[in-house]
Amino acid sequence: MGDMAKSRSNSAFERLTDQLSRLPGIGRRSAERIAFYLLKASTQEAEALAEAVLAFKRDQKVCAICGHVTESDPCPICADEQRDAGQVLVVEQPSDVASLEQTGVYRGVYHVLMGRLAPLEGVGPGELNIDRLVARVREGRVREVILGTNPTLEGDGTALYLAEQLEAMGVKLTRLARGIPTGSLLAGASKAVLSDAIQSRHAMEDG
Repeated sequence: MGDMAKSRSNSAFERLTDQLSRLPGIGRRSAERIAFYLLKASTQEAEALAEAVLAFKRDQKVCAICGHVTESDPCPICADEQRDAGQVLVVEQPSDVASLEQTGVYRGVYHVLMGRLAPLEGVGPGELNIDRLVARVREGRVREVILGTNPTLEGDGTALYLAEQLEAMGVKLTRLARGIPTGSLLAGASKAVLSDAIQSRHAMEDG
């Protein structure tokens, strides 16, 4: 019995599901479904996935300034002297940066949190890129922080938490306008809606 259990725990299927279940948001059952999908997939598909993961780990970096996923550090946006480094738009994910950049309206820089506060999921301030944001503001070169978290319950909670951390530091705090429907994501909004949200942003105290 002991040898059978040991053999099972050391199987390729178990090793893969163990690794997958360590990923954020992937529970044991989801890990098993992914592993079973890969088992049925062609060798070429599995090899393409493995190569993509290795290439990502090899080639991608995290910008030490804003936390954006990039191939250079600092990222091209932070390194661009034509951007307004005194205006920082805080977003949840790298995909939000891509969506906002498509508008061509915003000429400041970004700060990527890599998530949002979700206490029920075990995501607290320590799991997000918040300390670096506070440090950027404390350095004194930031005059405006635009809170661009998604208009969801967790996104709003994250924005309020950030406002509490930053309001005493003498920086202007604004929030993207609510042209974006409540419960939706920035990455799914149109260019027109995002442009309006940036241009019509309001001070936090205005609600």
